[in-house]
Formats: sequence, C-alpha cells, structure tokens
Amino acid sequence: MAPLQLRSGPWSPEQIDAYLRATTIPLRLASAGKHVMVQSLWFDFDGTSLWCASQSDSVLVRRLRKDDRVGFEVSADQPPYRGVRGHGRAHLDPPRAADLLPRLIERYLGSESSPLADWLLSRIDSEVAIRIDRLTVSSWDYSARM
Repeated sequence: MAPLQLRSGPWSPEQIDAYLRATTIPLRLASAGKHVMVQSLWFDFDGTSLWCASQSDSVLVRRLRKDDRVGFEVSADQPPYRGVRGHGRAHLDPPRAADLLPRLIERYLGSESSPLADWLLSRIDSEVAIRIDRLTVSSWDYSARM
C-alpha cells in the first residue's frame, strides 16, 4: 500500500500515524450518492489504510459499490480540538470481516463480552470489511490555544 499523502497541517506522517492508531474516536465517513451522507464508524489503522466494517446490505456498502471515493475525519468534539481529515478510496473485502470485527470490538469496547459485542458478532456472516487506502490527509491541532 502507498504511504499517507500529507496535504497540510502541523503533524508529521509519524504523528498522524500515532494519532490514528491511538484514538478510539469513531471515524466520520462521507460517501457519495444522490446526496452526500456522513456516518460514524469504528475504525482501525494499519499504517497505510483505514479499516471499518458495515453490513453487506447497508446504505453505505451499496453506495461504495457504485462510487469508491470517500472523505473522512477523526476528531474529538471536546477541546483540545485536533484531528485528521482527508479522502481516499474504499474497497469492500467481505472475507476480512471475520478478523476485523473482533478487533474493532476489542478496540472500542475493551472485550468481546457484552450484549453489544454478542449482537455484533451474531451478524458477522453478513459483515463486510471496508479498506480505505490511497489516503491524502490534513491535520490540525489547536491544543496550544486552549
């Protein structure tokens, strides 16, 4: 996979990598269609790609089958305001969902033993992994002002 393309901002690629690996703020993903739609998704970052999951019959997956262009943002709604935003291309990978969903559950819930985790895992056969690559990113960090 290609490395991140840095467009602007105060953070180096290494700082962006560290932020995306450490934060558990859901990613806001914008997809194209008749109207732009923004959805919040759990994500994982592997150094070159963002990984999310959704049901195979979801509106998001149907949109990505038609147009793989996406925009995204990972940022907190509380100070200090900082984050990463950008765009990339989404690729659907149904077989990877079986490995990805448990990792996302661990990352965001801390374990696989909860009613929500049980419910999510009960639907794993219809889950689709979404890999977002060819990332062009910008960062911002207003920590010093706060």
